[in-house]
Order: sequence, then C-alpha cells, then structure tokens
Amino acid sequence: MTARLKTIYNKEVVPQMMKEFKYSNVMQVPKLTKIVLNMGLGEAVREVKVIEAATRDLNLITGQRPVVTKAKKSIATFKLRAGMPIGCMVTLRGEKMYEFYDRFVNFSIPRIRDFKGMPDKSFDGRGNYTIGVKEQIIFPEVEYDKIDKLRGLNITINTNAKSDEEAKALLRFMGMPFKSSAKN
Repeated sequence: MTARLKTIYNKEVVPQMMKEFKYSNVMQVPKLTKIVLNMGLGEAVREVKVIEAATRDLNLITGQRPVVTKAKKSIATFKLRAGMPIGCMVTLRGEKMYEFYDRFVNFSIPRIRDFKGMPDKSFDGRGNYTIGVKEQIIFPEVEYDKIDKLRGLNITINTNAKSDEEAKALLRFMGMPFKSSAKN
C-alpha cells in the first residue's frame, strides 16, 4: 500500500509541474528525496536524561529510532568533550518520508501558534527547504502530559529540484502553505 501523498504526487503534482515548467519527460519532474529531523540539545552536556527524552519524542514523531549525534571537538568554554552526546536526528526516506510530510502539512502545521504561512526564504539555493519548529507539541503524536520540556527541532526537506523556484512549486503543489507574497 503506497502512501496517500505519493499517489497524489503521481496523479496530480507531476502533470501540474510538467505543465508549469514545460518538462518534456516525466523523469525531469523534481521529487522529494529525504526529510531530516534534527534536534540539537546543548543542555545535554549537564543532564544526560535530556537525550533520552528527546529521542523518545523524535521516535514518536517519526516512527523511526533516532541516531544520537556526538560532539566532534572539545570546547572548554561550554564544558564539552569530544564524543559527548549533544543531539539526535532522524533521516526519513521512501514511504515513511511521504507519510511524515503528509502528517506534517495537514495536522502539525495548523497547530502552530499564530501561524501565517511558511516563509519562502528558507531555501538553500539547491532546492532544499529547512523549517525551524519551536516546540515539539505541534505534532499530535506527542502527548503534552508526558513531555519534560518544550524543545525545538529543524526539519530539512531535500528535493532533487535544480532551483529554488522548482522546489517551491513542488512543495506548494504537495500542500505546503507558504506565506502569500501579496504586497500591501
């Protein structure tokens, strides 16, 4: 069984992209390659339990076990030693990626406080889009009573688009609510 968003991509998004950008071949249409969720935990230097709570939250959000990232260098000012755990991340590909994107766009984004649309300035020039989420409770999988602290995370959506314009069109056709660029 394929993800709902993948069938929408194949039936609706591909023809719209081919029409808008005048692609001659279906294989030229950009697609999602991976989604990376990253949670940096600077306070993990003092408390090791923070890592456990963050990995539990990321596991609930993605349905996949996160990798604990470790410090590469020692920094005396921050009392950080090389090899200490300082964050966690998850890379989603395939069906899980499409399912996460679908849940994120349709259920989590509407739960963001004072939401006026996603900024369209967060593209990196190569067709990848990064979003900073301030609190993990926007995801319905995370129970508010069971979290110890509000934490933010970064979500990077990687596409194989050649330009930011193509990537923005792809994400817009797949349901990403960008801010309206109407001038007042």
